[in-house]
Amino acid sequence: MSNLSAHVLDTRWGVPASGVELHLSTAAGEHLASGTTDADGRIRDLGPQTLDPGDYRITFETGDYFAATDQATFFPRITVDFTVGSPQEHYHVPLLLSPFAFSTYRGS
Repeated sequence: MSNLSAHVLDTRWGVPASGVELHLSTAAGEHLASGTTDADGRIRDLGPQTLDPGDYRITFETGDYFAATDQATFFPRITVDFTVGSPQEHYHVPLLLSPFAFSTYRGS
């Protein structure tokens, strides 16, 4: 089981954003993993079992999600850079999404 997970919610409609593709990479751009959100808008295991301390990036392919729901968007993709301090901790990255705004935070 990976120590990284993500959750995407479509705040325009108040529903989970299923089918959003995510890519995990190092800060240097080395691709580590990809996944797609499930019916609940979640990816429970993204990437290797353990992430070494350092900087990482998740790219949310939001343009494809909005195109599939016939919505225009200002954000075709959203990148979130974050730092892993301890490989023993679990890291959760939620994304609250609408066609013209987004927010994110470190979840639990």
